[in-house]
Amino acid sequence: MSCSSPVAARRASLLLLPLLLCAGALGFLPHCCHAAGAVEAPGYVTVSAASFKPGSTCSAPDPVAPQRNGTSAVLRLTHRHGPCAPSRTSSLAAPSVADTLRADQRRAEYILRRVSGAGAQQLLGSKAAAATVPANWGYDIGTLNYVVTASLGTPGVAQTLEVDTGSDLSWVQCKPCSAPACYNQKDPLFDPAQSSSYAAVPCGGSACAGLGMYESSCVSSAQCGYVVRYGDGSSTTGVYSSDTLTLTSTDAVQGFLFGCGRAQSGLFTGIDGLLGLGRLQPSLVGQTAGTYGGAFSYCLPTKPSTTGYLALGGASGAAPAGFSTTQLLSSPSAPTYYIVMLTGISVGGQPLSVPASAFAGGTVVDTGTVVTRLPPAAYAALRSAFRSSMASYSYPAAPPTGILDTCYNFAGYGAVTLPTVALTFSSGATLTLGADGILSFGCLAFAASGSDGGMAILGNVQQRSFEVRIDGASVGFKPNSC
Repeated sequence: MSCSSPVAARRASLLLLPLLLCAGALGFLPHCCHAAGAVEAPGYVTVSAASFKPGSTCSAPDPVAPQRNGTSAVLRLTHRHGPCAPSRTSSLAAPSVADTLRADQRRAEYILRRVSGAGAQQLLGSKAAAATVPANWGYDIGTLNYVVTASLGTPGVAQTLEVDTGSDLSWVQCKPCSAPACYNQKDPLFDPAQSSSYAAVPCGGSACAGLGMYESSCVSSAQCGYVVRYGDGSSTTGVYSSDTLTLTSTDAVQGFLFGCGRAQSGLFTGIDGLLGLGRLQPSLVGQTAGTYGGAFSYCLPTKPSTTGYLALGGASGAAPAGFSTTQLLSSPSAPTYYIVMLTGISVGGQPLSVPASAFAGGTVVDTGTVVTRLPPAAYAALRSAFRSSMASYSYPAAPPTGILDTCYNFAGYGAVTLPTVALTFSSGATLTLGADGILSFGCLAFAASGSDGGMAILGNVQQRSFEVRIDGASVGFKPNSC
């Protein structure tokens, strides 16, 4: 049979795109198909509406990160509760979309407060082995972030850890600890008494002094205390410690410094701890710089039914082929963060008219923030152009979802056409986003925050499927990497 639709016909006349929308659930058509030989209009992408659903079958059971220049180990990275996840992961229910976005807003506000006043004049420009460890999309922990599994101690005990480029100190929950000081987790608490390589860091030593802003008062037996407070209101405190962290069967970090958590609060339910990948010395990246060169990369999977990876090390110097790179900057008021300079946005292939001054505060690349935050002028221009493009298809509007104010109801549609969205950074590095990087929860996955000229945040929704490579001088992006 042939398919036709007044909506599709009107759009075809505007864009020479013979797209036919399926709207059976809305009473328009019982079936839908694309015309044979249909050619997609430049600046638009058409995807199956089903592609926005999480998926119930693991489509990538054995992912392998790119092997280059000494990469020595690859670990499987999965959504913690998706079909690719190991059976040992938590079975706790996922938070609501509203709860997820509320937590995300708290984190974004915290980051923006940390870097407030760090305008452009305060942003400073700023040969190794490698190991690749698994990262999972941890939707169920309350922040839609990603987790890896590594082993801690001797003998090693598997730990499922949230990966965070926006924090430095790594930690796990440790015995002795009981509710409410420690939250419920699927795995047993790490027991320092059962590890032959464990040691508490003493007060007054160089390791304790190296904690900087994370140092707390000494605890019993003159042990070094730590405390970390996160942007979403969560916190952890306990004993700063060292032990063997095993990343893969052939890669272990001896004497890895981490927090042995004795009191946690907030949104950590369901994970065993956190793996900090920030820029300061206490992070995994800082502690292993002598082995892996201070470079790392990651690829965040697009949905729970696909997988990604986290790789420590790799080629030194210039990024490998296929990467689009931009300069890495830093903020004296927030040295943990990886910062780049966003310079422009395009929708449907057309650049938006946004003053360069709106982007002057720089952009934090953060795995812990869900949706990208833009200065108000940039977000207003993006929203206006996106809504205008979507109006041609007459998709039904849906109510706002939390901080997301441009939402649609695609129920009954077999295919959805979106204008492409591309983010351009200094030196011309460009992220042309896929559908999963444009929409989340049925809404445009961007929000306004801060002020024009203030800091923006590149969230994890927009980073999905790109390999993001970070070294001491640059940030690189490679599309379609997981």
